[in-house]
Amino acid sequence: MNGAQPNPLAGFVPLIAMVAIFYFLVIRPQQKQQKAHEAMLAALKKGDRIVTSGGLYAVIVDLRGPDLDVKLGDSLKVRITRASVAKLANGPELASTAETADKA
Repeated sequence: MNGAQPNPLAGFVPLIAMVAIFYFLVIRPQQKQQKAHEAMLAALKKGDRIVTSGGLYAVIVDLRGPDLDVKLGDSLKVRITRASVAKLANGPELASTAETADKA
């Protein structure tokens, strides 16, 4: 009863396939999103309307290396870190929401 012996590496094929699927469905898109966010942070300039990670709308007044001076209202300026910027609010739908918030 000398049958063909199964390849010992054949058991690893499903495991390798699952790791590859996990990489392409989870890890790779997250890396792309992180690179896009880092590029957005590097491209910030004075006058940009932003949304902080806390949900506050602000306008960049000054860039100071890793920090930003932002204007939250008519007389309120604060300093935040670049890492606390969630997204730009320059888009038309976000800008109108920010203007409404500024008027309140």
